[in-house]
Amino acid sequence: MKYVLVTGGVVSGLGKGVTASSIGVVLKACGLRITSIKIDPYLNTDAGTMSPFEHGEVFVLDDGGEVDLDLGNYERFLDIKLTRDNNITTGKIYQSVIDKERRGDYLGKTVQVVPHITDAIQEWIERVALIPVDGKEDPADVCVIELGGTIGDIESMPFIEALGQFSYRVGPGNFCLVHVSLVPVLNVVGEQKTKPTQHSVRGLRGLGLTPNILACRSTKALDENVKGKLSQFCHVPATNIITLYDVSNIWHIPLLLRDQKAHEAILKALNLQCVARKPALEEWTARAELCDMLHEPVRIAMVGKYTGLSDSYLSVLKALLHASIACHRKLVVEWVAATDLEDAAARETPDAYKAAWDLLKGADGVLVPGGFGDRGVQGKILAAKYARENKVPFLGICLGMQIAVIEFARSVLGLQDANSTEFDPETTNPCVIFMPEGSKTHMGGTMRLGSRRTYFHVIDCKSAKLYGNVSIIDERHRHRYEVNPDMVEQLENAGLLFVGKDETGQRMEIVELPSHPYFVGVQFHPEFKSRPGKPSALFLGIFLSLISKCNF
Repeated sequence: MKYVLVTGGVVSGLGKGVTASSIGVVLKACGLRITSIKIDPYLNTDAGTMSPFEHGEVFVLDDGGEVDLDLGNYERFLDIKLTRDNNITTGKIYQSVIDKERRGDYLGKTVQVVPHITDAIQEWIERVALIPVDGKEDPADVCVIELGGTIGDIESMPFIEALGQFSYRVGPGNFCLVHVSLVPVLNVVGEQKTKPTQHSVRGLRGLGLTPNILACRSTKALDENVKGKLSQFCHVPATNIITLYDVSNIWHIPLLLRDQKAHEAILKALNLQCVARKPALEEWTARAELCDMLHEPVRIAMVGKYTGLSDSYLSVLKALLHASIACHRKLVVEWVAATDLEDAAARETPDAYKAAWDLLKGADGVLVPGGFGDRGVQGKILAAKYARENKVPFLGICLGMQIAVIEFARSVLGLQDANSTEFDPETTNPCVIFMPEGSKTHMGGTMRLGSRRTYFHVIDCKSAKLYGNVSIIDERHRHRYEVNPDMVEQLENAGLLFVGKDETGQRMEIVELPSHPYFVGVQFHPEFKSRPGKPSALFLGIFLSLISKCNF
């Protein structure tokens, strides 16, 4: 097994995840099989209980793992299926070591960070790197490891020590370190400054890791004299210094790496030149260029709770982008804070209220994504009502589907207090209830999580057609509450059709309004399995309904 480690310096948020994913893309294009590991130095066992404001979205894997959003980047870029163990956290490592200590596995020794924690990290990496993630039986050729955080963070010190030992253990020719760093440009003089990267590399070398390649983030390509200076002071050949300058879309990043021959430097460090071919990125190049050329806009109103941070809905945004490009349309996302649509906003912040409704009414389609908690729920209900009554294409995901059901029960069935027991435990018309697969007392990993099967009970429906007229589909879930099966008959008699259910027929998975051009709600999260070349069927449906302007 060969290993590529991606670290970051100077500041966080440089794009290590996209860089690691892009390295994987280029190596895969060279004919190699790739797997990925993300190391998060926080003490949480997983990302499941963290606020989207703090950490972006929680990405869900097939096996139910709640992981960092960068694993979503890996899956999308590389078209692979990762496991929960591909996300290593400090919490997971310490928990595994403490569990061993309690069992007596260390035979009375004093358990310490070195060697016990560092050994556990190395063993975890070696074990997970061997898990096939591309549908084939044998292990991959190269494992790309991303270390979260910034070099110098106290939280990542055990991982730095472990990875230093690991690089020595696997030996030269099996380990390549790519350090992503910032080369800022001061507006006053317009000069690219190398000192932050010099300090970052010096810190990295002081911790026992020497970079083979520098990936420098900057607003524009590095000047040759700047490369020379970095090479001299960072002890990295100038040919191994890559510029990751600002591009129009992230699909250009693998092309930047290819054009600057980053793959050749990595293959040389890993002794793989003789087995790899020239990178075949024609399809990838065509998609990146097509994305830049699109000009006919489709406006999608994203009605949510975390509209101030786009990373909170990263997979939804990517799924929309994949679908829009497949339909040759330019995606324009209109961010609508759900609370700004509510009557209270009309009284307290009338300008925000008017702006939110103007955006909603000017949109070509409406999407209500998943979420938790009751803040903004009334605004989401109003958005679903607007889309239903005005024949605007609508997609509700998870909570978005529940919202659509509640709105229908209130407006069409006349059940004014219809609600979810999550928001009103005393409602006399509980459209959405707590289903007993989860736990009300423990928050982490206790929901209905991961890949579950949905059976189409109505074959002649939009969703089934979009999925290719199949009878079953597998999609990823993350929720505690579901549509009340006792109210399904009443809702269906009024025109709302539950076309997809689980194997028991008790869990409602897909709802449609047949009289509407495109009004679909799903309990699962289709965005997690969308890929650049294989867009999610239900996201594709929004754009197809707009392009055709008719039922399909």
